[in-house]
Amino acid sequence: MRKILGALSLASFAWIVGNASRQAESPQTRLFRLDSMHGLETVNTKADIVPYRGRKALHLATTPNQKIDEGSMLALVNGLEFKDGIIEVEVVGIPITAIDPSGRGFAGVVFRTHEHGASAENIYLRPTNGRADDQLRRNHAVQYESIPDFPWDRLRREQPGVYESYTDLEVGAWTKMKIEVAGRSARLYVNGATQPCLIVNDLKLGETRGQVGLWAHIATNAYFSNLKITQTN
Repeated sequence: MRKILGALSLASFAWIVGNASRQAESPQTRLFRLDSMHGLETVNTKADIVPYRGRKALHLATTPNQKIDEGSMLALVNGLEFKDGIIEVEVVGIPITAIDPSGRGFAGVVFRTHEHGASAENIYLRPTNGRADDQLRRNHAVQYESIPDFPWDRLRREQPGVYESYTDLEVGAWTKMKIEVAGRSARLYVNGATQPCLIVNDLKLGETRGQVGLWAHIATNAYFSNLKITQTN
């Protein structure tokens, strides 16, 4: 009987230790509904919470007298250092043609961000390209760039077609983005697809840590909802 009890005790102990180990190794997940400004640092934008298509959403918009060459608008998540994991969010990007007649509604996600957005990896959508009649424009529907040294135009010029791709996008509709980041690689999945529409195998900032944020070009009305960040490293 003592042998049986001893064996059961050892088995119970092993289960407890194993279960505790699995819990310790489980990813850390944080969900931001983006129905308030709590926990966000904004850069170069007039940010507020507004209703959009049936829900409250974070809205990034231009400030008065802002110029197109002033670049990016950001909302960065405070208190979180991200290296590897999964970033999920719902995005809308609507071009402001009064500011830029050639605008595409650029909106997306930055990660491993430093110095209030001075450097970052950036993956974003060009919604008006998704259903364009021109195939070349469709091929530019999603884009990777690395701020500041590898902007999209440099990457397109030096390695055409490598850092951008096609996916179906509808202007004004909520679009689900999921970005998987591991080491120097990132994969973008759109609207629940099982296969990525964009694969980047040489993230230019290397294996760094930094903030996660929401990004839009200055000539865009951008809306964001349901940001979920799962860290694995």
